Amino acid sequence: MNPDTPLQLLGGLTPREFLRDYWQQKPLLVRQAIPGFESPISADELAGLALEEEVESRLVLEHGAHPWELRRGPFAEDTFSQLPERDWTLLVQAVDQFVPEVAEVLKDFGFLPSWRIDDLMISFAAPGGSVGPHFDNYDVFLLQAEGQRRWKIGQMCDADSKLLVHADLRILADFEQTDEWVLEPGDMLYLPPRLAHYGIAEDDCMTYSVGFRAPSAAEVLTHFTDFLAQFLPDEERYSDAGMAPISDPHQIQQEALDRLKALLTEHMSDERLLLTWFGQFMTEPRYPELVTGPEIEEADFLAALEDGAVLVRNPSARLAWSEVDVGLVLFASGQSRLLPAHLKELLRLICAADALHADNLAPWLADEDGRTLVRELVQQGSLEFADE
Repeated sequence: MNPDTPLQLLGGLTPREFLRDYWQQKPLLVRQAIPGFESPISADELAGLALEEEVESRLVLEHGAHPWELRRGPFAEDTFSQLPERDWTLLVQAVDQFVPEVAEVLKDFGFLPSWRIDDLMISFAAPGGSVGPHFDNYDVFLLQAEGQRRWKIGQMCDADSKLLVHADLRILADFEQTDEWVLEPGDMLYLPPRLAHYGIAEDDCMTYSVGFRAPSAAEVLTHFTDFLAQFLPDEERYSDAGMAPISDPHQIQQEALDRLKALLTEHMSDERLLLTWFGQFMTEPRYPELVTGPEIEEADFLAALEDGAVLVRNPSARLAWSEVDVGLVLFASGQSRLLPAHLKELLRLICAADALHADNLAPWLADEDGRTLVRELVQQGSLEFADE
């Protein structure tokens, strides 16, 4: 995608302008970001997804058994017929993984790294429905799909922002409104991390929320050090050979901290390991149990493609790639593979193509490394035959 091409989705801004002036800085309201947008999933179909065991869903009732009652799915079929006429919201996570037509919406966000996108959540709200004033620690694009929703935005928040006492929801105790807009179908609002916002349904309405993965510093340090530890032998320890004489045996000297920092820096600065961990972490599937594949012999795999079989990305899989000094690395659903440099265009194809088949795979099926990679991705579950 050309970063200097104006996009309707961004209100005529180029990706370069949006990233420079708005991304993680300030909100952007775009009227008719997707003109004439019609949701490929209805409210009844969304409610149907909320009945499924493998789908993550929630109901928020402002005036439930207690203020801002949260109920978690899967729900029974009669749940929705028993709800009040107003002031409730249904939220269904990762609808893009279950409805291919919804996943198509994410293609409009190709100006951002695909490995940063977390999921596309859809909420349906009865009149007055809301989840209360709150803030998120990640970027979000809010696309109005049906009906009208009034969005109020407020102050920037942090860990010290006061919250209501609530076991399940992080609702702000103080909301300092700065702006307010009513969004119609096709309108979109971008919100940077930590900006307070408060959405209230004007009528029966549906909103698409495209959220982004943003691991916390605590997550990065915890998970990366756990990853590093598996490569370090027990014999590698803190050492103070050549230590100078001490005057007080109870004092921890600066030299001891310097030695400790040197030990940490030696391992924390290994860029190959950092990339490997980061790629695996950022491509970890939201629902790893949905990423499984069959054992398949090479002859059967090639025969299927020759017979016209088509491969597609598993909707729950996540793919990314990078270059290293000794070749390429493919990250596929939390796993990584070191590959030769000549497969670069194949990796681009695997990550970006809507479908893989004998025609566009032809040069790679003649390459041992290429055909082995594609078959292993099928066995892992990141790729699957379209008729499955």
